[in-house]
Amino acid sequence: MATALLTDLYELTMAASYLRRGMTGEAVFSLFVRRLPPRRGFLVAVGIESCLSHLESLRFEAADLAYLAQHGFRDDDLAAFEGLRFTGEVRAVEEGTVVFAEEPLLEVRAPLPEAQLVETLLLNQVTFPSAIASKAARCRLAAAGKVDLIEFGFRRTHGLDAGVAAARSAALVGFSATSNVEASRRFGIPPAGTMAHSYIEAFESELEAFRAYGRDFPDSATFLVDTYDTLAGVRNAITVIKELGLETRAAVRLDSGDLDRLSRQSRELLDGAGLDRVHIFVSGSLDEDRLGVLVAAGAPIDAAGLGTRLSTAADAPYLESVYKLVSYGGRPVAKLSAGKSTSPGAKQIFRDWRGGDRIGLASEPTPRGAEALLGVVMEAGRRVRPAPTPETALHAARVRFERDLSALPPMALELEDPAPLICSMTDDLRELTDRVQGHLRAGAPSPEDT
Repeated sequence: MATALLTDLYELTMAASYLRRGMTGEAVFSLFVRRLPPRRGFLVAVGIESCLSHLESLRFEAADLAYLAQHGFRDDDLAAFEGLRFTGEVRAVEEGTVVFAEEPLLEVRAPLPEAQLVETLLLNQVTFPSAIASKAARCRLAAAGKVDLIEFGFRRTHGLDAGVAAARSAALVGFSATSNVEASRRFGIPPAGTMAHSYIEAFESELEAFRAYGRDFPDSATFLVDTYDTLAGVRNAITVIKELGLETRAAVRLDSGDLDRLSRQSRELLDGAGLDRVHIFVSGSLDEDRLGVLVAAGAPIDAAGLGTRLSTAADAPYLESVYKLVSYGGRPVAKLSAGKSTSPGAKQIFRDWRGGDRIGLASEPTPRGAEALLGVVMEAGRRVRPAPTPETALHAARVRFERDLSALPPMALELEDPAPLICSMTDDLRELTDRVQGHLRAGAPSPEDT
């Protein structure tokens, strides 16, 4: 259940002001990303399911109201808040959908106080996981189908919830496993792990440490070989693998140094010992750039663990996500702010991979050959379909992402200088935008929606 205090203060003061004035007409808010971050050819929409769960459970508890009473809210505000629930409609893209700048990931249609109040919550639930999924998708592209990817970033994420969300986002776009045990349990993602340098150091020798771990966990023995001397560590791993009969189950992990050179030398040692089925796992501050260099060079690596740089989206750690009022009481509204202007009216995205996306009005018919991306997922404050299990929801999002990834034009998939799909307004949306913005510049009220 989401306490209604999971918001910014001004959402509460605005909602209270609306309620005091009886401003409860129907409002439409649109959530979208203004601009793609640098070196992003696309984004992946994630967090929709979480938004719906929070909206269904939104309420003020007695303790919440008691706290607000100490901070300037009147008794009539608190009485209104006590009975407030989300009763509106949500239209959204499917989780895992590839999206571009200015395209609504979701739209809320609800009484104004309700729709306003949930702004912060919805932005919070969408922004971070979408940023991580988009980063992870780039890592997937860098791996080029040649390297299994494992999410390793829990210890460096900005909080516990962020760690779980990062693991889910990475799995959604094709990572095969996570080190995060709770995320594994919750979403059905295979768990994976190796050992730490502290484990090696706790034993009298590296060889003794490898023997102990191999005996205790023979089916998942990945030996960390760079605590002291990497190639000596590989030789010790070879000794233990042969002693314990782990030839088809073991791996070695390289976590530092020149991973290209060391992976080649390690492969040569392993193959020379007849251990051609022992895998090489690499880690250590990897991202799509470093991984891409290794893959392009033909480094003999089988799997990679990506942590800090992935799970914090280090090169683009935020999205310019916004939640803007586009209609109130049937009146289309817009902003004119420099660099932050908005277009009015409830929207629809019409996708045609051949001709580019078109952002239009929700009332427009879908053009022939195009797909309308925003669908109704909540009515009267309840989901239109029963809530899926976390594992089922993740699987469905994966399927959607794979479908979109396969359709993206090659230039959008470039890692260094991508070219996003062309997105434009329909004639109807352009006409309404020009008309509303013209009225606003002239100081006149916005025209009624038609």
